[in-house]
Amino acid sequence: MIQPWATLFVVREATYETRSWKTNHRGPLAIHTSKKIDKKVCSHVAIQSLLGKHDYTIDTLPNGVIIAVCKLVNCLKVVENNETWAVLEDGRIVSGNDYFLGDYRVGNYAWEVEGMKGLDECVPAKGQLGLWEFELSE
Repeated sequence: MIQPWATLFVVREATYETRSWKTNHRGPLAIHTSKKIDKKVCSHVAIQSLLGKHDYTIDTLPNGVIIAVCKLVNCLKVVENNETWAVLEDGRIVSGNDYFLGDYRVGNYAWEVEGMKGLDECVPAKGQLGLWEFELSE
């Protein structure tokens, strides 16, 4: 995930991770940050405020590492978008920060996770597009 989205997801400012693609995977998921940081997004006052609540700045966002683990429990299609809120296929409404921090175009997917656990020490890892296997020793 590109920063600041990865950190905002891990600190639970965003309930869902949105993707243009569906996955049938359910179970363990590691949150990996790409080496890229979206500096334009980070300059947005609302993003700076959300990051600041958790003592992060654009200069302290980890990149190129695994920062958390969780369990992927659902992958829900976006069926309606109303420009400030969206509807998922199970009828849930997404609004507020969740909407602001995601890409809720109709046809995209909201990935729902449980048990988000930030790692005490980030684990360096070379990322790949899509889901990929990584053995995380504890």
